Amino acid sequence: MKYLLPLALLFIISCNSEEDQPATAPDPGPQIPEPQTITASVFREYPHDTSAYTQGLELYNGKMYEGTGDYNNSSLRITDYFTGKVLQINEWGKDSVMGKDEAFGEGITIFKGKLYQLTWQSHKVYVYDVNDITKPIQTLDWNYEGWGITHDSTNLFISDGSSNIYVVEPEKLKIQSIFSVRSNNGNIDAINELEYIDGYIYANKYMTNYILKIDPKTGILVGLITLNNLLQQSDMNERTDVLNGIAYKKETNSLLITGKRWPKMFEINLK
Repeated sequence: MKYLLPLALLFIISCNSEEDQPATAPDPGPQIPEPQTITASVFREYPHDTSAYTQGLELYNGKMYEGTGDYNNSSLRITDYFTGKVLQINEWGKDSVMGKDEAFGEGITIFKGKLYQLTWQSHKVYVYDVNDITKPIQTLDWNYEGWGITHDSTNLFISDGSSNIYVVEPEKLKIQSIFSVRSNNGNIDAINELEYIDGYIYANKYMTNYILKIDPKTGILVGLITLNNLLQQSDMNERTDVLNGIAYKKETNSLLITGKRWPKMFEINLK
């Protein structure tokens, strides 16, 4: 028995020592670096229709496709962006399947000969033959709000106004995965219009003059473009709204940028 007592005391001391140690915090993983500041320079301006509450832009075969919103004036249109002239327009509520007060047009993208146009809260996505925007060839269900849309070579990317971007199979809009846009300061919400360029997603952040450069493999914000003072005070009136709309011009590796009811579209280079 005289040997058991010291062993018992040693066991108690050992247990108490372990309990007194502070708990080890889980490894947070690598720190997210601050996003790179990307400098933008305007080198050309074009006229833009001030009736267009711009929600989505897509440059395709030299023509600008534009989706516009608000309940009274949602449309899908093709324009000559050099002159601002509207070449063709599908105005919802006139010849469209949707009434004026029933849907609010949102972002657009063109993928494999089809144009996809989101609606804000109607949970519908209209699919058109890119050569005929007069009426949809298909209507797909979408369970979330529709804000911005773009694509890579395989999937669509859709934003819903939160920090989430959904990776979506194009035929039936089946969600493949979801990632959150985040920076060194946390998640970033109000992700709006999207454009996929060379492996990255460029996105408007709603109600700001920021364009975000996002790595879709990680959701991490890798670059930030600030576009203050594009419009002069003389360009604006009480209906001029926020920056929104990104189209990629591949032949010059430039972006075409506008806003809701803006009188101008800007072509910019990034450095």
